Amino acid sequence: MYDVSTRKRALALVAQGRSLNSVSRETGVSRAAIRSWQTRIEPLPRVRKTSCSLCGPKTETPENEAAYAYLLGLYLGDGCISPGMRSGYFLRIACADAWPGLTDECVAAVKAINPSGKASRVQAVGYTSVVGYNSHWPCLFPQHGPGKKHERRIALAPWQQIIVGAHPWEFIRGLIHSDGCRITNWTTKIVNGVPKRYEYPRYFFSNKSDDIRGLFTGALDTVGVEWTTLARGSDPFNISVARKASVALMDAHVGRKY
Repeated sequence: MYDVSTRKRALALVAQGRSLNSVSRETGVSRAAIRSWQTRIEPLPRVRKTSCSLCGPKTETPENEAAYAYLLGLYLGDGCISPGMRSGYFLRIACADAWPGLTDECVAAVKAINPSGKASRVQAVGYTSVVGYNSHWPCLFPQHGPGKKHERRIALAPWQQIIVGAHPWEFIRGLIHSDGCRITNWTTKIVNGVPKRYEYPRYFFSNKSDDIRGLFTGALDTVGVEWTTLARGSDPFNISVARKASVALMDAHVGRKY
């Protein structure tokens, strides 16, 4: 375990433009450790030995299912899980600084689901990473695996399907808060020979993964929201919700990012 002064010295050398290789040779610290200090300089607290409901003897789902459904949507859109020191894992959710309220909600969800009950914020350029550290994130998010999500199979475990089925709006909201938006579209029509501008709200969800888009549209179907697929070139990356009644439903349960 390196003390904070050693960590600061190594980061100061990196800030001078030195490569991780040269700093590692000079300080005797591994490149992986220096790279992790660029995200978090403080030593990680000892992980409290927390029992995981999923890998415990009773195999119970997370107690706060609504928070889990929301966090699952965030994770599938803008989240990742990576190994940490010892046997733990980092869950990171990238939240744009333009919507501080969304970041607050993400922090609350991570705290509610993390077996340790903890979450932290790591500032980056234009966004904040909400980070939770624990050894059980792969249990809670079995979609974790090598490679990019859109390049591998993404499917919900049976217990996740039950939670999403019970809390579809929370799941939809998490997906919209990660890879979606609410915008105002406009068009013009000729009325009595005069062009008139019309504006209407619309929701979009964009994701390269066919599987994740399928999970999103499946949830929309369960709550009665009509949707269409819009191709980006030859790729159907975008899901659109534009019908008035469906937009009203989305406004009531999802709303704008804030």
